[in-house]
Amino acid sequence: MRRLLLLLLLAGTCAGGWYAATNYDVSFGPNGIAWKPRDPNAKPSAAIFGPPVTRSGDSIRIASFNIQVFGQTKSSKPHVMNVLADVVRRFDVVAIQEIRAKDDTVIPNFVALINSTGRNYDYVLGKREGFTSSKEQYAYIFDTASVEVDRGGVYSVGDPDKLFQRPPLVAWFRVRGPPADRAFTFKLVNVHTDPDKADLERELDHLDDVLHAVRNEGVLDPGSDEDDVILLGDFNTDERNLGPLGRESNIAWAIAGTPTNTRGTKQYDNVVFKRWTTVEFTGKSGVLDLRTEFKLTDEQALEVSDHQPIWAEFSIYEGGTGTPIAGREQPAAR
Repeated sequence: MRRLLLLLLLAGTCAGGWYAATNYDVSFGPNGIAWKPRDPNAKPSAAIFGPPVTRSGDSIRIASFNIQVFGQTKSSKPHVMNVLADVVRRFDVVAIQEIRAKDDTVIPNFVALINSTGRNYDYVLGKREGFTSSKEQYAYIFDTASVEVDRGGVYSVGDPDKLFQRPPLVAWFRVRGPPADRAFTFKLVNVHTDPDKADLERELDHLDDVLHAVRNEGVLDPGSDEDDVILLGDFNTDERNLGPLGRESNIAWAIAGTPTNTRGTKQYDNVVFKRWTTVEFTGKSGVLDLRTEFKLTDEQALEVSDHQPIWAEFSIYEGGTGTPIAGREQPAAR
């Protein structure tokens, strides 16, 4: 695969590079990265940037939450939805997994509930994915006063060989507030691996390919170059068993040795990135305990989800602002 990347880099400098960059999207398979024709009717990638915001701090909090079987049944429970909405309000961006709604109202209605307190969150939503009749979607819900998204750059990683039950969803964000040339920009890769043992091992074997594919989009498309690529979501394993991804040089994870399931017995969820490129990580991260934070019984917490939200903190400035601070703490309500 590394040799293929070098060949692609060389090809990108040749006369055919411009054509490939403007007419193809990144994809990957067991033999490495591939490129597929881009939809000629698709709208061009363009982020819409608003005016600067007033900020009380110099960091953002990026979270991940597997909202177990998130569909109409869960949406019909106000006590559950109020907890979920309050969770999202504590973060700047939340990657959501396991949306199983069969219609298109669940996420818009959820975001409306989040905004009912005067906030201004928005969302981007992936397509329904899965080999069985039980399809799932990924979503990113984000505070528009804090970050902005390139809607034209939201896509599912190409998976022509069906290596993933749910191909990861990629989105590019930029922090609002700092000058454009100083603002932290990053790509999030939303992951939910298949818990079946054989499928899990196969999918873990290819997450490093996903990381490289997303990081190297700039080989043929300089406009999509981004060194801060953050994989986050439900990996269905802990940081010690991430397969080739966990053996990547300079790989880092925000959660280590801490259960992330609601029962407090297993670690499934994480935020993973290259520590020498994503120096914006402040060292602060954690697991939001639903029972403690919302004074729930075990049964009530499990009604919300069998996963706890996890989060990591990053500087709002590209390159960070100083030495990372070690430690974990609970994010306060905002």
